This record gives sequence, C-alpha cells and structure tokens, in this order.
Amino acid sequence: MHSFALMDYLPILLMFVVAGVFAGGNILLSQFVGQRKPTRTKLMPYECGKDPVGSARERFSVKFYLIAMIFILFDIEVIFLVPWAVVFRRLSTPEYGLSNVVFFEMIVFIALLAAGLIYVIKKGAFDWSQTARSEAQAEARLLDSKVSNSKFQVSSSSKAA
Repeated sequence: MHSFALMDYLPILLMFVVAGVFAGGNILLSQFVGQRKPTRTKLMPYECGKDPVGSARERFSVKFYLIAMIFILFDIEVIFLVPWAVVFRRLSTPEYGLSNVVFFEMIVFIALLAAGLIYVIKKGAFDWSQTARSEAQAEARLLDSKVSNSKFQVSSSSKAA
C-alpha cells in the first residue's frame, strides 16, 4: 500500500505555483508598464464588432437562439465523436470483436445529426436573405406591440385596484 507523501505531489504543486506566478506577474507588469490612453472608443462597450445601439433590453430574433442551439448541438457531436475515435481501434481488435457494432453505431449517430441538419436547413434557419430579415423584423415589431399592450393592461389594471 502506498502512503500519501507530499514529495510525490511536489512537482505538480510547483507547476501550479509557477503558472499562477507567471500569469499574475504578466497582468501586474502590463498594468505598470502598459500605456493608458482612454478614448471614447476604447471606453465604449464592445459587442461582437458592432457598435451598441438602442436599449440593452431589446428582444432578439428567435433565429439567434436557434443558431446558438444548433452550434451547441454540433459541439456536442464532436464531444462524442472524439472519444469514440480514440477507442475504436481497441474495440475493433479480435479480443473485443465489436468493430461492426461500434462502426454502425457511429454511422447511425451521424445520420441522425445529418437528418437534423437537413431539417434545419429546410426550415430556413440559415437563410439570412433580405426576406428573412424583413420577416424577423416584422416578428420583432409584433412582439414589441404585444409587450407594450400587456404593460399598458397591467398598469391600467393596477390603477383600477
């Protein structure tokens, strides 16, 4: 039985300390040595390369969230695909004999994701043409009118009470 000894973990602990000192040192060094010329542009909030215009409480198009979910979906695909690729060779050996099962399992997985991608393309989630933009703007105006009407109803009903 191996007993816990600090000496076994000293190199790892030392690496963490060196990394922390290096990161903190670079941040402090940049604060002391770096130039500071605050301008109106530098002090402005940065949002994906676009100038911030309007209220921060604006509603986003549903397509924005749909694209985000699709992005997450395909990130998750890669998360499952990489470990599968790593163990595929081991599972294909005669010892396990699962080469066909593991291969067709992944083919089914990729086929389901491809079907989802085709469905999303057919629904027009990636269509950012002028007509799609005008439809999204019309949807936003409709939502804004519903929100403003509901605020009016809430405020007028609270006054009546």
